[in-house]
Amino acid sequence: MTPRQRVERALRGEHSDRVPFTVYECMLPQCAAERAMRNRGLCIVNRLPVFHTHRPNVRTTAQTWWEKGKRMTRTQHETARGTLSSLVEDGGFTSWRHELLLKSPEDYAAIRCYLQDETYVPAYAECAAAQAAFGEDAIFRANFGLEPLQELISGGVMTMQQFCEEWMERRDEILALYAILVENRRKIYELVARSPAGHANYGGNVTPEIIGRSVFEEYYVPHYHEAAEVMHRHGKLIGCHFDANNRLIASAIAGLPLDYIEAFTPAPDTDMTLAEARAAWPGKVLWINFPSSVHLKPDAVVAQTAVDLLKEAGSVDGLLVGVTEDMPPDRWQDSCRAIMDGLDRHAREQPGRYA
Repeated sequence: MTPRQRVERALRGEHSDRVPFTVYECMLPQCAAERAMRNRGLCIVNRLPVFHTHRPNVRTTAQTWWEKGKRMTRTQHETARGTLSSLVEDGGFTSWRHELLLKSPEDYAAIRCYLQDETYVPAYAECAAAQAAFGEDAIFRANFGLEPLQELISGGVMTMQQFCEEWMERRDEILALYAILVENRRKIYELVARSPAGHANYGGNVTPEIIGRSVFEEYYVPHYHEAAEVMHRHGKLIGCHFDANNRLIASAIAGLPLDYIEAFTPAPDTDMTLAEARAAWPGKVLWINFPSSVHLKPDAVVAQTAVDLLKEAGSVDGLLVGVTEDMPPDRWQDSCRAIMDGLDRHAREQPGRYA
């Protein structure tokens, strides 16, 4: 089977000749080691936009400069209700956000104007062309963006600390932005469902310690249901990037119409084991993130951890092992090879569990 076929089967809750191993498109440099792993069955998860966002009535400009060896970019958005700005430092593999849009309560009017101006157009041709060019070594994933409330926690509007303060002091302002984002997301559901992508993530990076269970149930759960109804009507799959401590909201996740839970990170890196996740979310595909702390262990420990995780899962049906967090630069080659060694060893030792 091809790498893409293994992933597609696993996403349908099925199994094949081995548990799929995946990494995001940005994680591995093109080199001999990466090519060898793809030859062994590594599948690249290529996260491509299937729509573009435009703000026709907002004038956006950016200025970039170097400051003490750091590349800084100041972006300004001129709206009918005022000018907003952000300051970002380019960190190479990531970026550091020094300023976001909200500086004071006076900015809320401009932020509402900025968000209300969003329009969306399909980008299907680019996605289809990329799929055709890359072939069977990759699977292409669409994305709805963050959940409406999560956009205000970890998006580009305000910092997480600001959100916590504003939620207590000016919740009416937060909920006004949330209402705009809810309507914006509803415009996207059909665009994603009609795209060439077979599956899509809706948000993620939810931190239960910040929002609590009741906020999750009131402000997150309904939107998964809305998006899933549209996706399923078009025969598409939908999941979420739940990579944090999920025990607090585990029973709420169990009731969601999501087909898969992506980036679930088992203990010791979070508060749930893989066995507990299987028990809590029966019928859902688990697309786990290999525990990041284990990348620092010797190769033999990494490989054994991969074997142990598959044993703990109980069934290899509807199970994928991925890497969704950055790996130490000096460890990715050995660690990824060791993970694949463990997955292959499990398939050899327990052939009856595979196709």
